[in-house]
Amino acid sequence: MRIDHVSYAAGPDGLQATAARLGEQLGVTPFDGGVHPRFGTRNVILPLADDRYLEVVEALDHPASDKAPFGQAVKARSARGGGWMAWVVAVEDLAPVEERLGRGAVEGNRHTPEGNQLQWLQIGVKNVINHGNLPFFIKWISDPAEHPSRLADSAARLVGLTIGGEPTVVRAWLGMPDLERRDPTFETAVEFGFVEDDEPCLFDVTFETPNGRVTI
Repeated sequence: MRIDHVSYAAGPDGLQATAARLGEQLGVTPFDGGVHPRFGTRNVILPLADDRYLEVVEALDHPASDKAPFGQAVKARSARGGGWMAWVVAVEDLAPVEERLGRGAVEGNRHTPEGNQLQWLQIGVKNVINHGNLPFFIKWISDPAEHPSRLADSAARLVGLTIGGEPTVVRAWLGMPDLERRDPTFETAVEFGFVEDDEPCLFDVTFETPNGRVTI
């Protein structure tokens, strides 16, 4: 179990402008990611080090964006001006998560401009709409060589998450006893901070870049 990527909903200036602004802050070149046909969304990818990436996403004018939980989450965050929407945890086996959450994973896919058909399973997106402090879970089906982080080498790395809400709620959601004590089965290179009086959201994300630390 590891952090796979973080999702940022496009603001009023649109997908490309939002991605360009974030890319400039991090010193990372954005790549067009393509369309999520099942979700009614499209994204731009900012590759990061350590097999992670930042996804900037916007909803399309398509019925799927009103029906799919991911599309609903993107629309809801963009309607509030855009910003951090979710953090995403990759696992090798989704069965324990499905059992804990009491529902099954759904399929996701995206046809990239490079000609790859990315495929994965995900679960927990419904909770992102009102609880951005809780990650959703993903299991990649595609070849690891096609992971979005492999679009380019990157000197920017994700090093910290600040989460609004109760730490105990996040720990329970992850199925972990203590997120702050660096459980060896989870991330040891990412710092977790909590703003317990804040709304349940992904408050900010910190990156290490060649020009120093950047918090967005």
